[in-house]
Amino acid sequence: MDGDQILTTGLFLAVVAVTIGITFWASRQTSGAADFYAGGRGFSPVQNGLAIGGDYMSAASFLGISGIIALSGYDGFLYSIGFLVAWLVALLLVAEMLRNSGRYTMADQLAFRMRQRPVRTAAATSTVVVSIFYLLAQMVGAGALVALLLDVSSDTAKNITIFGVGALMIFYVTVGGMKGTTWVQIVKAVLLMAGSALIVVLVLAKFGFNLSDLLGTAASNTGKGQAFLEPGLKYGVSDTSKIDFLSLGIALVLGTAGLPHILIRFYTVPTSRDARKSVLWAIGLIGVFYLFTLVLGFGAAALLNKTDYAKVVASGGNLASPLLAQTVGGGDGSTGGAVLLALISAVAFATILAVVAGLTLTSSVSVAHDIYNGVIRRGEASEGEELKVARWAALAIGLVAILLAIPAQRLNVAFLVALAFAVAASANLPAIVYNMFWKGFNTRGAVWSIYGGLISSVGLVIFSPIMSGKGTDPVSGKNLSLLPTSIDISWFPLENPGIVSIPLGFFLGWLGSVTSREPAAEERYTELEVRALTGAGSEKAVQH
Repeated sequence: MDGDQILTTGLFLAVVAVTIGITFWASRQTSGAADFYAGGRGFSPVQNGLAIGGDYMSAASFLGISGIIALSGYDGFLYSIGFLVAWLVALLLVAEMLRNSGRYTMADQLAFRMRQRPVRTAAATSTVVVSIFYLLAQMVGAGALVALLLDVSSDTAKNITIFGVGALMIFYVTVGGMKGTTWVQIVKAVLLMAGSALIVVLVLAKFGFNLSDLLGTAASNTGKGQAFLEPGLKYGVSDTSKIDFLSLGIALVLGTAGLPHILIRFYTVPTSRDARKSVLWAIGLIGVFYLFTLVLGFGAAALLNKTDYAKVVASGGNLASPLLAQTVGGGDGSTGGAVLLALISAVAFATILAVVAGLTLTSSVSVAHDIYNGVIRRGEASEGEELKVARWAALAIGLVAILLAIPAQRLNVAFLVALAFAVAASANLPAIVYNMFWKGFNTRGAVWSIYGGLISSVGLVIFSPIMSGKGTDPVSGKNLSLLPTSIDISWFPLENPGIVSIPLGFFLGWLGSVTSREPAAEERYTELEVRALTGAGSEKAVQH
């Protein structure tokens, strides 16, 4: 290992050591379910806004979106716009009312006016599925990042990295709980913004801070000319691709308000007003960051040499930001390049660790609180029992994510996250919206909307070109789908299922409700409405 690799590895391990230290510190502050699940509801709006940003600005944002922009230009930047606009839905429809009407999980809010067992089972199932999709994206990004950092290309090294990330995320959750996870996310958000800002300034300095020159050079350097700066390079090739883009946009805009690991963050602040302020802080932070991705993506297209750009293409775009950092620092073999590569890689790895910890925590809380206590023990489990189950659930979910991430390494991480958004918007959002705003919504409607949205979105992905039918890349010869090229079950033409599965989730929620003989619990709805709007009684247990 040469001097540059020792430097990069040292910085990399330093970031991991800091996050481990935070987790041990937090473990001494965690004494019960409220601390483990919701951080004692003691975080300020600024702290929670930073943590939400840290949770949301994942490897998909830092690695995947900048990579898609570097490969597809304008069409790639549409991911950034979709991820940002989605927060308006979360702010206006979900944040404040959910904080008032729930306790720890999304299922608390749903089960308040419905039968506990079927609704909690459905909500917990959806939470785990969405979280695993999101986890895959982070762990794929980790494999690509560490392979670049340590200058290894073997599948074995990437697989070991994925296993290591899985082990760390299980450690964060089981030891630190929500307090540890939140502080890791806050530190990571600060590091990510600082590191991104540094690279953005260095990139713009190369062009005299003239954005027009940057865009023109990117268009010229990629060989795609003006098409690189206009709509249609990725999603305008055919009518199918245009519909695919519309489907993607719908999922991105509606998905955030149904993401379980974002929803659980609204419970970590003292009041609903603080939840709203948290979202406002998060929107500001995330908005600035997505402007950074524009410069990172087009900067990679403009400044990377042919060899490095080929690496970006081979990685599905995931290596654009780290290789750009190396380039603006002086290039491969230079001390400046090594330092910036190490810095950005360490920040990206901290990003991945923070997000996977949040996702694993959300899933394990849902399994323990909704399935074990709400369904199996019918609300009679003690706090100690719940916490023990949550820790074991974190271990199981981590192992599942590790096993699924290994074969998914060929996919762009931003795309994997888009699939998670589609599932969240199809399965979770219809039930949340109906429950808060429709008096006639009932148990059957909730179960049908959650399972219907979940099964349709995941099922359509299974029968899409993502799984089979894409063939091989003409340059690298790699299979572009997950299944072997000899298998083709792709009868659904779109890569993004949201345009079908999201309306279906809303329709099934309505259909299930109007065909059920279960009387609408109008008194419970009125009580939920008062609680959602005023916060009265929001700290009470919701089981009945």
